[in-house]
Amino acid sequence: MGFVPLFPDFKPITIDDRRGIIDILRSNWPGTSELTFTNLFIWRRHYGLYWCLYRDCLCVIGRENAGPDFAMAPVGPSGRLEAGIAVLEWLRETKGVPAPAIERADEGLVREASRSAHLLAEEKREHFDYVYRTQELISLAGNKLRSKRNKVHQFIRSYGSYTYEELSEGHIEAALDLHEKWCRFKRCEEDLNLLGEWDATREILNNYRELEVAGAVIILDGQVKAFTLGEPLPGDAALIHIEKADPSVPGLYQLINQQFCARRWNDVTFINREQDLGLPGLREAKLSYNPDHYVRKYSITLKG
Repeated sequence: MGFVPLFPDFKPITIDDRRGIIDILRSNWPGTSELTFTNLFIWRRHYGLYWCLYRDCLCVIGRENAGPDFAMAPVGPSGRLEAGIAVLEWLRETKGVPAPAIERADEGLVREASRSAHLLAEEKREHFDYVYRTQELISLAGNKLRSKRNKVHQFIRSYGSYTYEELSEGHIEAALDLHEKWCRFKRCEEDLNLLGEWDATREILNNYRELEVAGAVIILDGQVKAFTLGEPLPGDAALIHIEKADPSVPGLYQLINQQFCARRWNDVTFINREQDLGLPGLREAKLSYNPDHYVRKYSITLKG
């Protein structure tokens, strides 16, 4: 890592920051999906993310759409709450944010904040990460996952053979093309959430080697019809960043999810598939896979 910005001199996140930021995150990861370098990097434009160090803590600020600046939970070996309060006060006093908040804060930071008379924490259900048991996503056994199992069987009956391949340089153009078609079908340009995901997907595909993420594709009739990307998390888990499939092919989403877990992540216990953003359709889809538990997240604000 080159230049290291010190609080309050925040700088934009770049790929060159990866090694130094990863060292901090992996050693002190608070358990939330947002705080991986990959997510910080691929969403940096959508959220306008900047970073710096406050003593030993990584501090990140951003802005969602036209909303006020916000902070993310500081990450470091100690002094997280001190760093968080410093950023909140800086946002209020220097940036003029009337009610600054630490968004998507983890439970560990909330426990620290509960001991302060100056902070208020509020649970944010729309930001909870959905965490599943890997073996359940592979076997799709039981009544709760019967519909997923049937979708995979329907795909096999309809299309017969398919090719599963690990993502490589030769797949990138086809995956980008598939996602462009998906976005035209979903009218991404009319939805800010989908527009942000569109950009994040391009970023992760174009930088997948530098980010050292794992990926896979499903090929039908010589064409990439589905792709997915993820990475290992500290501990016994993996995180799925992106999963896209041709919407005209029933069962493809269920198939690539199952196959990616079986062929790449069968040695970890849990799969984190991130949050639902409060979107009813996305929440229904994530609940339908029978989550084992959630990673709860909160908003922490300065009282008064």
